[in-house]
Order: sequence, then structure tokens, then C-alpha cells
Amino acid sequence: MRPERMTFGVFLAPFHRVGENPTLSLRRDMELIEWLDHLGYDEAWVGEHHSAGWELIADPMLTIAAVAERTRHIRLGTGVVSLPYHHPLMVADRIVQLDHMTRGRVMLGVGPGALSSDAYQMGIDPVTQRPRMDEALGVIIRLLNGEMVDYECEWFTLRKAKLQLRPYQRPHMPIAVASQISPAGVVTAGKYGAGVLSLGAGNLGGRAALPQVWQTAVDTATQHGKTMRRDDWKLVIGMHLAESREQALRDIREGQRAWSVDYFQNTLGRPDTGVTLEEQAAAGSIIAGTPEDAIEQIEQLQEASGGFGGILCLAHEWANREQTLKSYELIARYVMPRFQSQWEAARDANLFAAENRMAIFSPNLAALANAFKDAGQEVPAALMARGAHRQQ
Repeated sequence: MRPERMTFGVFLAPFHRVGENPTLSLRRDMELIEWLDHLGYDEAWVGEHHSAGWELIADPMLTIAAVAERTRHIRLGTGVVSLPYHHPLMVADRIVQLDHMTRGRVMLGVGPGALSSDAYQMGIDPVTQRPRMDEALGVIIRLLNGEMVDYECEWFTLRKAKLQLRPYQRPHMPIAVASQISPAGVVTAGKYGAGVLSLGAGNLGGRAALPQVWQTAVDTATQHGKTMRRDDWKLVIGMHLAESREQALRDIREGQRAWSVDYFQNTLGRPDTGVTLEEQAAAGSIIAGTPEDAIEQIEQLQEASGGFGGILCLAHEWANREQTLKSYELIARYVMPRFQSQWEAARDANLFAAENRMAIFSPNLAALANAFKDAGQEVPAALMARGAHRQQ
């Protein structure tokens, strides 16, 4: 089930190779969001990480605050705040401030914290992260809804806590939960009726798991008296487009391998799957090719999943700067209109004009010819030729 208008955006972890100037890398992240705003993208989600040297944004809210002053339309989300690392009152208070500062363009994405080295440095037991995310989100939603909250647990306390500002958006900004491999993310999303950011959609086998991911969210929501909306389900997948499929693969081959080997294998310890770039593209775990290839892959994702509301391009620097910006432009020019109820109207208007050109345009040519004749001038040969052409 395709939404009438699918949203398009970026999921900005971000990823930057070790050895690059970090100041310039952070600047490029903001410039990318500015470019997406110019191109008409709907959303940008900004991540939180504290270690391992590749994902450099420590506080997505700082980046959102800066980028909000440089953009006009694009909605800006935390992608995501790792809730076990923060007191829930601080998260709620800061996102409400951002909601006012952006005049309602902010979104709250939450997760348990995916980078193990972050939790290790803070002395947080990984076993506690997912239940703490659930616990914190429940409190945050109560605060956003204007409740006074008394709550005490092993890792935070609230005493008659109430926000001094209500959210700009009512009842509050959109909330989404990250879902990677385990069902914990969609279970929490279903429990609170939140949106879902499926970071695992691009994993090998991720496409086949999508129906079960959604069903788990729906079943959990039903148990808690909530409703899930497919429009609030966003799939995160790596994408790079060029004028040809061969060019797209050439653009990203070296950078994608460095990202996979240097970071995920050699730094994070994930095993080498042995799957080639071409095999990943053929399987749809990344989308690399032409706009037509992207359209086909997204349609297949819609069919395989049963329907979702948005695509988030996983921000990467697999290609050089110019190729990367061009890819986002190709998506905006040729892919987005096909899923946002824009392409069909222009196509139908063109077909109608082409199929009825004799009835529509011939009287105008005759009127032009009469104007020359009324002025005592010879009808230009080019105009006569146009008339003959229309009759063919």
C-alpha cells in the first residue's frame, strides 16, 4: 500500500573517515542538509555517537539548532537520541525548546544506543539499554503531554517534574523509535504508538523481514490500545545514483569498501560477509544505479513490506563530494516525483495534449495565418510547415 505522498529524507549518522579534518566534516554535514532543503527533501535525521572516531556528532540537537537557521522547509529529527545516556527530563526539555526554535519543524527519534563503545565508556551494561529506552520514552511522552511526573528507578528520579514549556506542535512533535535487528525497537514503538525508523532495511535479509517487523509493531500496539500508521514507518537504506548503473558503482566502490572494512569490520568487529558491491546492489541492500533503478527498487520495497511512508537515504561519503550532491539531485528530480503524486499529473497532461494536438493547436495556426493575410503579408513558410506537420 503506497502512501499518496511518500516522504524522502536523509539519515545522517554521520560517517566520516578517520584522518579527515573533523571541523570540515561537521561543516559538510550542515551543508548537506542545506542542499536537501533546497532540493525539496522532507526530512533530515541526525545521529548521536560518542566514540570509535567515525560518527562525529555527539549531540544531534546542537546540529539541528544550527541547521534550522540555515534552512526553510525541511523537518529536522534526532536520529537518534540514545535515551539510556540521558535523564528523560533533559531530553524532553531540550526537544521542546527546539520545537519552538524551529517553529514546529523538529522530530524526536529515540533509540537504546547502537554503538557498544559508547555504553562501554559510560559503564552502562548493554543488557539494560533496551529496557531503559522503553522506560525513558514512557516518561518523556508523559512530560510532553503536560503531566506532572513522580518517578523513581535505579537510574533516574523525577519529583513533581513538569515542563515549563508545552511543545510548539500539539500534542507534541512526531516521535519515532529506531529498529535495527532485534524486535525491541518496534515493540517499544507499538507500545507508545510511535513511528518506526527501520535501520535494518538495508541489511542482508532485511527486506524479507519487513512484514514481520511491521506485524510485531501492530500486534504490540493493539495490546496497548494504540494504533500504528504505515505513513510513520521510514526505511533507511544506502543509495547512490548516477547517469548509468556502471557509473554509480564506479563512484562508490572504493568508499563503500572503506566504510565497510575500516569501520564496520576492523573497528566494530562485524564479520566480513564476502558479498560484493554488485551482489549488494542486486539484492537491494543498497540502491546503486540510475533513477529508474531506484524507482524499481523502491516499488519492490513497497511490495515486500506491504507499504511504508518514507525513504531515508543513509548519508555516506562513498563517492566524492560532487558525485554525492549530484546523486541527491537525481533523486529529487526523477525519483521523488514518482512517489509524491506529481509525475502522473504531468504525464497525463502531456498525453492529452499529444493525443489531441490536431483539435487543440490547428485552430491557433489558422488564426496566425489569417493575421498575416489580414495584414497583406505572405504567410511564413515556417508557419505553413508547422501546420503541415500538425496534420501528420
